[in-house]
Amino acid sequence: MPARHTITRAFTLVEILIVVVILGILAAIVVPQFTGAAEESRRSAFVTELKVFMDGAELYRAREGQHVSDGSSGECPDEFAGYVDAVDFEAGTPIGGVWDTEYNDNGVTAAVGVHFMDPDELRDDAYMLVIDALFDDGDLSTGLFQKLAEGRFYAIVEE
Repeated sequence: MPARHTITRAFTLVEILIVVVILGILAAIVVPQFTGAAEESRRSAFVTELKVFMDGAELYRAREGQHVSDGSSGECPDEFAGYVDAVDFEAGTPIGGVWDTEYNDNGVTAAVGVHFMDPDELRDDAYMLVIDALFDDGDLSTGLFQKLAEGRFYAIVEE
């Protein structure tokens, strides 16, 4: 019997390069979508925590007959610690900045919100408008969530 020659077929370098380019294009499309999802998650977590702290401030007002005092940015006022988790309050926000309470300051009677003290963490109005739309009316100058000063965005407990 004559010997049979087996021909093996392999991928050429060009075929392999085409597959790599296609995978690179797909990765370029998919990766930014995951980045956007992470940012959306941070915004949602911020809104959830803000609602918890606002509810705590309203409960404090109902029980104590007064508003939570004006605290130092990033520090939970002592009397507020019985109504919210002070560790969460002092841990900072999911979007950067620190939690803060306002009392008879920045044009409001009482408010709870975020203070961006570090210029590197500062969020612009466009970013905060997305949060306002999730929390309130989508307008930083009206409603429950407002920009009180540069780098200060608060949920208004009492105007």
